[in-house]
Amino acid sequence: MRLDVRVGTPPEKPLLIFDGDCNFCRVWVHRWQHATGDYVEYVPFQDPSLAERYPELPRAGFETAVHLIEPDGRVFNGAEAAFRALGHSPHESILLAWYARRPWFARTSEVIYRFVASRRPLFSKLTRLAWGQHPEPSTYHLVRLCFLKALGLVYLIAFLSLWVQLMGLIGSGGILPANLTMFGLRQEVNAAHVGWTRYLAAPTLCWISASDGFLKFQCGAGVALAVLLILGIAPAPCLFLLWLIYLSLSVVFRDFLHFQWDNLLLETGFLAIFFAPLQLLPFKPSLPPSRLMLWLLRWLLFRLMFGSGLVKLASGDPTWRNLTALQFHYETQPLPTWIGWYAHQLPARVQQFSTLMMFIIELVVPFLIFAPRRLRQIPCVAFVALQIVIFLTGNYCFFNLLTTVLCLTLLDDRALSRLLPAALIKNLKLSPAEQPLVTAMNPSAPDSGVTTCRRWPIQFIFPLTCIAILMPLMQNAMALFPRLNVPRELIRAYAWISPFRSFNHYGLFQVMTTNRMEIVIEGSDDGKTWSAYEFKYKPGDVKRRPGFVAPHQPRLDWQMWFAALSDYRYNPWLVELCIRLLNGSPKVADLLRTNPFPRAPPKYLRAVMYEYKFTDFATRRRTGAWWRREPKGLYLPVMTKKSTVN
Repeated sequence: MRLDVRVGTPPEKPLLIFDGDCNFCRVWVHRWQHATGDYVEYVPFQDPSLAERYPELPRAGFETAVHLIEPDGRVFNGAEAAFRALGHSPHESILLAWYARRPWFARTSEVIYRFVASRRPLFSKLTRLAWGQHPEPSTYHLVRLCFLKALGLVYLIAFLSLWVQLMGLIGSGGILPANLTMFGLRQEVNAAHVGWTRYLAAPTLCWISASDGFLKFQCGAGVALAVLLILGIAPAPCLFLLWLIYLSLSVVFRDFLHFQWDNLLLETGFLAIFFAPLQLLPFKPSLPPSRLMLWLLRWLLFRLMFGSGLVKLASGDPTWRNLTALQFHYETQPLPTWIGWYAHQLPARVQQFSTLMMFIIELVVPFLIFAPRRLRQIPCVAFVALQIVIFLTGNYCFFNLLTTVLCLTLLDDRALSRLLPAALIKNLKLSPAEQPLVTAMNPSAPDSGVTTCRRWPIQFIFPLTCIAILMPLMQNAMALFPRLNVPRELIRAYAWISPFRSFNHYGLFQVMTTNRMEIVIEGSDDGKTWSAYEFKYKPGDVKRRPGFVAPHQPRLDWQMWFAALSDYRYNPWLVELCIRLLNGSPKVADLLRTNPFPRAPPKYLRAVMYEYKFTDFATRRRTGAWWRREPKGLYLPVMTKKSTVN
């Protein structure tokens, strides 16, 4: 608040007077110095020269509150003095604006200030707990650099994984040919959209061409752009093109590229466009990353983790409610590993405790994402540990890696620099503006004589922030409360945005599958003797050990798991798979581990359903089998070349 006094010899620049004997005051003044730089001078009231310079100010007042002397002689103390001192920094003026324009905020701030000032020893300990030994504002140059390089690695893996399966899945001789998909889209979309508007309804570059060559070109371009992103060359343009191409392929891949981690990659990649520096060449000084975009990436991580826990409870599934879900999970997940087999053998109490810990990590720990920097390290460690366990026990493609990349946003440069080897940081050749520990005093100031890159304007970032907050909240609200009356404007906005799959709702394993059904496709030349097609990664031969395939995702093997949860009539792609096998498509056969009819395709084809269960230690020692299975009847009736499903 303002004091009814003016000093006779005002300072040349704002002067903040604090208690130099108070550890709490020293810590926060140190933090403010980094925020205001040379705009404000800081002096402890124990300085003997102060009494001579400002005899108008009583010494007793300095012991209870900070004082700010402005160059015009005015004196302020308490919360207003702190806000005015910070307000002299171009980047820290929002609190002063609130204090000046909102009386309730000013009154509340002064009450909180007096409460904290009277309990400084306690809050000194809390400050150390929350911020550690270094209270200065965090920098995120190194975090952004590592985040973008790691995201480039995820994109590289994703495009390489798609490339090796491309022809068998959506090539001209594949299961769901892209040219036929685009033919259907032209009939459907062109009736309501003309010109460029069709790209909004179905955002894919395959409007240009759906040929095999153009599909390969898109994957190749994705690989090349991912490498450029890893090298730090034109990160923002590369990220935009990577997002565009992956979105383009997701339209024509249809069922095979519609998993939650595909949405997560699209959303992360879209936000990263505006988190990246606007520069073309690496190792150039850059402005600090946008704090709003950093916050949106953390918001995405929060929604991913908290949403996954929330849907489990909201589903009403008894296995989640009574903590028995993990007694089924390792066995029934799409592609378990051999470590998952061992995890399945753990006692029931261990499984229940593990489920409880998972709920704590997904429902409680995420709120620490928005805590001060030292406390943010708790969710970072917890989430990464959970992803490691998931990776070891099941194959979830690049999901674990992508989630870990998002966890980087919970760290600051100081914390991350402690995790990386010194030689690696040196090899990154960070520019002076990107040195996390060198520019702590004024990280936003560019080197003199060096032209820095531009950043995305706040007029663009702010509306994007509103959309990124509102759309997921609306999706979650509609999922949890189906009868909720949502404003029509929001529904129309969501309908326009949803084809781009960049603002999504997340929630993994909402309902636990308690038994594992597997589809085995069999062929025959006489209709009596049947031979099975063996898939590369999903369970088939009971003696084949479950293996590791992540971060590659065998899309067909994954879809076979989902197909087993419903009737074949809800999975027309599976019928198309059988038709291709009957026609002897070599590209489709390449997606399989073994082809029992290498010379000529079979005359008959069928799909049989089996229930698979993990064996126990005794059975595996005796028989060498990792699985035991029991036939459950036909899944798909017998097919021939000349017939549809009989």
